[in-house]
Amino acid sequence: MKLFFSSNNIAGLRLTSQALFASFCLVVGLQFYQFYLWATRVSDHVTQRPPAVEAFLPIGALVSLKRLILTGEYDTIHPAGLTIFLAALFIGLFLRKGFCGWICPVGFASNLAERIGKKLHTLVNIPSWIDLPLLSLKYLLLGFFSWLILWKMTLQGLTSFHYSTYNIISDAKMLHFFLQPSLLAGSIMLTLVVLSFIMRNMWCRSLCPYGALLGLLALFSPFQIRRNPKLCIECKKCEAICPASIQITARQTVRNCECIGCLECLPVCPQKECLQITLPIKTVPPPLLLPMLIISSFLIFWLLARISGHWQSQISPDTFQHYYQQLRSIAHP
Repeated sequence: MKLFFSSNNIAGLRLTSQALFASFCLVVGLQFYQFYLWATRVSDHVTQRPPAVEAFLPIGALVSLKRLILTGEYDTIHPAGLTIFLAALFIGLFLRKGFCGWICPVGFASNLAERIGKKLHTLVNIPSWIDLPLLSLKYLLLGFFSWLILWKMTLQGLTSFHYSTYNIISDAKMLHFFLQPSLLAGSIMLTLVVLSFIMRNMWCRSLCPYGALLGLLALFSPFQIRRNPKLCIECKKCEAICPASIQITARQTVRNCECIGCLECLPVCPQKECLQITLPIKTVPPPLLLPMLIISSFLIFWLLARISGHWQSQISPDTFQHYYQQLRSIAHP
């Protein structure tokens, strides 16, 4: 047990952390599905709506964040979604892309797909002239959503969307999309799944605008991975293990948008103290400090939201039920 919870088994610790959060998400998904069945009168079994399902509404959370900044009013319809988004932003700014590396369930699925792809020998090395354009896609998506929401949407538009019936049932719309996808949507999702076993971390590296935003924030993080060029033997074991495929041996400080703070490069380095996690202080912190701060920060945001009443939606179950039954007729405003 002591050996498992050590800096030499960071990969195992990260996988465990991701698996626990992913398992929690599965439980939340099942609870929400049961609530959905009750709300649409398919089932008579009354189930509470789990607020954590709002974690899968990041675009709505961005709208809520802008509205919070402009008005000081916290989201009352999907407050948990805004809380989780704020937690991820905080972690990104101070603790690198730790949300992606240690918490995100999609990152966990991507991590598993990579491991399976390695065992099946289906992963391929993408040449840089293809990888770089693919890498830019998520930043283009982030730019589009930022332009649409942060630049174009007025306060009146934000308020109108916030109180719209579409926003109220956006969680049910999301579930319905995955339960009954169109032929085009289903084909795209299947293609992405297949590509995940061929291209390393395909979704995270190329298509996730959420990760792109956190990566830009992580550039200002006080935590950095530093390489001592004098000790480095350029064995490139760190680059082989890096899920973000960063060329670590080509730099002294890994200040890179793609670094997810997984720290897996540290224990594979054969040269002691060649790769270290650093802070703007002379003392070198223990590697496990970063994941401990990432997970504890996320849980503190959740706890503060629960205490302050910013976790549970103020929309009653009966109101959700009323609008869920009009799911097919309610369109985007």
